Amino acid sequence: MDRPYVVCHMLMSVDGKVTGDFLFRQQCEDATQAYYEINRDFNADAYACGRVTMEGSFTSGWYPDLSQYSPIDDKLSDFVADNTNGFYAVAFDRKGRLGWRGAKIEDDDPGYGGAHIIEVLTTQVDARYLGYLQANGISYIIAGKDDIDLPLALFKLKKLFGINKLLLEGGSIINGAFQKAELIDELSLVMVPTVADTDSKPLFFESNIENYKLTACRQLKNGVLSLRYKKN
Repeated sequence: MDRPYVVCHMLMSVDGKVTGDFLFRQQCEDATQAYYEINRDFNADAYACGRVTMEGSFTSGWYPDLSQYSPIDDKLSDFVADNTNGFYAVAFDRKGRLGWRGAKIEDDDPGYGGAHIIEVLTTQVDARYLGYLQANGISYIIAGKDDIDLPLALFKLKKLFGINKLLLEGGSIINGAFQKAELIDELSLVMVPTVADTDSKPLFFESNIENYKLTACRQLKNGVLSLRYKKN
């Protein structure tokens, strides 16, 4: 396989939602703990999220002053920083809207903390943002012109960084883009027995019909289920 093996690992409500207020209810605490434990058990080379999820989980909306950085006018070349460590956080960030204060994720959970950041960008990115990334030792790849070319991005992630197993961890838009491109090899779903509200987002924002087979089902504490599916 000339790309990483992709596992979509998500915490979800019983009606298939993956974002929303239900995630912060007491009834979801056991499911959240199980989700993080399973994430660590995968021992993946990388985890990947879209811009909105990365911002909500790690960057909190901070953004650098790009006027301080020299532009990198070559928008076709990738950048592999010298400080990579074999464990990666992949941010699908089409135009370069995420602000990172360092080259690695800061988080107490070993399933996330310490991961070297890789920005996946298109040629729509500001040339000064590339200068900012290089100045801070943050790796990036260019994959696409207007929208991210997912097969090309995955090919580069394996070729340049040696990523063989990648956990795709939302949100709905990037999950749906992977599903429509037939790039999800396995589903790992931690289901909490709660129905979400109407404003919550689904597992896939858009999707195509695709068959999976159930490979594992475990009942955890307080009615939480761990479900594993592989593509037929």
